[in-house]
Amino acid sequence: MKSVVGPLPVVGSLFQGPSVGKDLFTGGVILSIMILPTIVSISREVLLAVPTMQREGMLALGATRWEAIREAVIPYARVGIAGAAILGLARALGETMAVTMVIGNSSRKITGSLLTPGYTMASAIANQFTEADNPLYFSAIVGVAALLLVVSAIVNVAARLMIWQISRGGAKGGNRG
Repeated sequence: MKSVVGPLPVVGSLFQGPSVGKDLFTGGVILSIMILPTIVSISREVLLAVPTMQREGMLALGATRWEAIREAVIPYARVGIAGAAILGLARALGETMAVTMVIGNSSRKITGSLLTPGYTMASAIANQFTEADNPLYFSAIVGVAALLLVVSAIVNVAARLMIWQISRGGAKGGNRG
């Protein structure tokens, strides 16, 4: 990635520095691989739950198989697919140990590069909870946990609003022609 994207003007700054393997980019790749089965399996079930009459109606009208999927199945299942993506995001936000192992656990220097080690809020809580020997240190960890809870709640509310908007748009009229 560094050799391909590095020379680009704006995007190249995201890949500066030595690539050691314990960095934010590796953590992102690991998380994307971890949430992919969740998103795919839920999306598959949602697509299988689309009534066969929906598909067969489009095919009976002379649509190709791809047109039937694009015009009848996907619009019917888009709320469920969006929900699957949100569940995957929620799993990624709550993931602690896999990211802790590969992200580098360094909070000394904040840079704009994805190739530098980092520290997530969940990793900070997991790594420093046993070291909290005074009330101020413990309060700081509880504060990080509360902030993580607030971020999760904001993402949950945003997800519900997004799914509500998608379902409302689908109910209004899916005809684009």
